[in-house]
Amino acid sequence: MESRVSSIKTIDIVQISLMAAITFIATSVIHIPTFMGVLHLGDSMIFLSAVLFGSRKSAISSAIGMCLFDLISGYTMWAPFTLIIKGLMGYIAGTIAYRKDYNGNNVSNNIFAFVVAGIWMIAAYYLGGAIILTFISKEFALKQAFVIALKDIPTNILQVAGGIVLALPLITALRRKINI
Repeated sequence: MESRVSSIKTIDIVQISLMAAITFIATSVIHIPTFMGVLHLGDSMIFLSAVLFGSRKSAISSAIGMCLFDLISGYTMWAPFTLIIKGLMGYIAGTIAYRKDYNGNNVSNNIFAFVVAGIWMIAAYYLGGAIILTFISKEFALKQAFVIALKDIPTNILQVAGGIVLALPLITALRRKINI
């Protein structure tokens, strides 16, 4: 019986590394600080990787790319949250995009996948914001933190919507160009 580690191919490592780097760059190049986080274009790359490479590769590349941004850009306290949240976001989007026999080829299903993954991200960062305000920064009581953390929900909705709008034409163009 062959181990799972030995079944990892060079192409898998290259695809994951490339998407992690592209996700990091998309997040870093154009980002706008918000109340507790940042508005960026990185979600479009999470959606792109989910459709082009599936749930596992998307989960790994999304977690690494976004977490690196947090570590390098001064959002260090968010890094553990981002690792989990963005990793699961990529996994959710990829799993839904590849359900049934869609294989990431059904635009309506992909949009559904992105919306569900986006809802996960919005809810998880809301909870993460309340945790940071209460237990890490110790600035607010838990009830206050849940109210204050609401401020970033509109920005996160905008980020998901922008990610979807950017990802859809990129997916179409790349699929035509490289026959994925």
